[in-house]
Amino acid sequence: MATPRIRTERLDLIPASVEILKSDLHDHAALARLLDATVPAAWPPDEMNDEMLTDFIRMASDTTDPFFACWYWVRDTPNKVGRVLIGCGGIASASYTSDTVLVGYSVLDEYQGQGHATEAVRHLIPVIFADHHIARIMATTYPELGASIRVLERNGFVCTGKTLPCDGLEEGTLGYVLERNDTVRR
Repeated sequence: MATPRIRTERLDLIPASVEILKSDLHDHAALARLLDATVPAAWPPDEMNDEMLTDFIRMASDTTDPFFACWYWVRDTPNKVGRVLIGCGGIASASYTSDTVLVGYSVLDEYQGQGHATEAVRHLIPVIFADHHIARIMATTYPELGASIRVLERNGFVCTGKTLPCDGLEEGTLGYVLERNDTVRR
């Protein structure tokens, strides 16, 4: 999947190259230069750990997952504080079917509750579905994460219930799905 740069109302979603991912893991000064943005001291979000970044670097390097794509979310408000890295999100193939991708996202605590994730996911959906091999987008979240649930529901995802570990998903999470046909009705 070719990963385009995406501009939203307030965000610049920058595709994560191997160089960007390695900088995130080892050199935040280089990451700031590559993104042309301030990298807050709180970076990365809790969900974005070294193990996950190492997996992302592997997937971006070996290209064995045709749907892997990741974007760094830079809030671009020149009249306020300039460009600031606030979050990230991306997709990867679901292991149990060839036409489904899993979407994930994370926003620094300081920038949560301001609609950034809803805005970013809204703009990612048409880019993801531009690949006609993708029939559905799936996401998981914990039942107690109301803000994450609202992001998904505001973007048309429908709850499928609790996930099972045999699906390759984390036990105790709720599954959400958006079918390609659902986007036509939105």
